[in-house]
Amino acid sequence: MTHRARHKEPEGPGSPVDVPGHDATPGRGESLELLGMTLAAGAFVLFVVRPEAAEALVHALTARTAGLAP
Repeated sequence: MTHRARHKEPEGPGSPVDVPGHDATPGRGESLELLGMTLAAGAFVLFVVRPEAAEALVHALTARTAGLAP
């Protein structure tokens, strides 16, 4: 997972959000990273197990995009 360095709180004016490496909402980045990795792994497994799924996805996207053209 992502490594974040810990910084001391600033002694002068400024919010803790201004400190590099300090998240505004602690813990949210890790859960979003886990969700993204899970979706990517699921898509990889789907395309390995069912290769025709990639062709169906491309076909669906091109059909939808062709419908948008005047």
